[in-house]
Amino acid sequence: MSEPAGPLKRTPLFDVHRQLGAKMVPFGGWEMPVQYAGILEEHRAVRSKVGLFDVSHMGEFEIKGRGALAAVQRITTNDASRLGVGQVQYSVLTTPEGTFVDDVTVYKFADDYYCLTVNASNIEKDFAWVRDHIVPTSHVRNASDEVALLALQGPKAQETLQKLTPVELGKIRYYWFAEGKVLGVDCCISRTGYTGEDGFEIYTRSDHAVRLWNALVEAGTPSGLQPCGLGARDTLRLEAKMALYGNDIDDRHTVLEADLGWIVKLEKGDFIGREVLARQKAEGVRRKLVGFEMVARGIARSHYPIVKGGNVIGEVTSGSPAPWLGKNIGLGYVTAEHAAVGTEFEVMIRNNPVAAKVVQTPFYRRPR
Repeated sequence: MSEPAGPLKRTPLFDVHRQLGAKMVPFGGWEMPVQYAGILEEHRAVRSKVGLFDVSHMGEFEIKGRGALAAVQRITTNDASRLGVGQVQYSVLTTPEGTFVDDVTVYKFADDYYCLTVNASNIEKDFAWVRDHIVPTSHVRNASDEVALLALQGPKAQETLQKLTPVELGKIRYYWFAEGKVLGVDCCISRTGYTGEDGFEIYTRSDHAVRLWNALVEAGTPSGLQPCGLGARDTLRLEAKMALYGNDIDDRHTVLEADLGWIVKLEKGDFIGREVLARQKAEGVRRKLVGFEMVARGIARSHYPIVKGGNVIGEVTSGSPAPWLGKNIGLGYVTAEHAAVGTEFEVMIRNNPVAAKVVQTPFYRRPR
């Protein structure tokens, strides 16, 4: 992803990251921690204990008014009418071509009040898109600068956060949220995440971020909590086959090609891109995003060609070692006839063909 010109933005926790010795890198126009103790250690902490991420760079849009539901239905692929108050939904903002403006999470606070969480690098683009395409009986507000977002992820996330809130966390189901106090301040506690583990994303006002971070670190220390950066966030989400905008999903690939047909609800009625997606579903996709593991030694990286029989059949979109699985894995688009589980092909690594095969995804599923 190319970085925009101009000074990098910083979250309210920038000074805390520096004090903790984090390695800071540019990401989506922000200066963010890529690692603290190290990617492997942070990855394993999330899988076995608990990790804490600063994701305050993400964007938040409020959509309100009597036309709020109609607005969300028009601009996203999933069916927001199925949401109950307090429920979250994974969805996509689509172009008329059925490709990605962005992937988002939709929160329903009331019948006339929804909130979208969007990717940091897309905040301005997404806000302009939403503003220009929602129905006139609703209005949208960009609340991103007012909101801090912390992600507490791992099997010990609940016991860590429960020390700081009277909200009964055990009653919050996966992809639901509750509003309540954490450290005595108003928060939205969402049982969501981007790691494949159980955990919570905690929305609060930006001026509460440092206090909340420090309290979570203290509460989680007995459980082995590790502050985590973007490096571990990337390897964790890849093991869980969670798509990354700019790599695996973009405005060149449709939602169906990205293997996300489960969030395309054609039966809900009209939405942006519906006609193209309906036609593509009827005809079948010509290419598809698949998960693969390396059979021979080698690490696939973004943009490496995928070949079979000497012919290019696709391209890697994400690839790295999988620390918890002890394998090298990746995602990539291949022609549809080569997308079946078990299909063998090669990834061109420094002009050398290295054997790989399509496997069932997600690569990692957390124990129930």
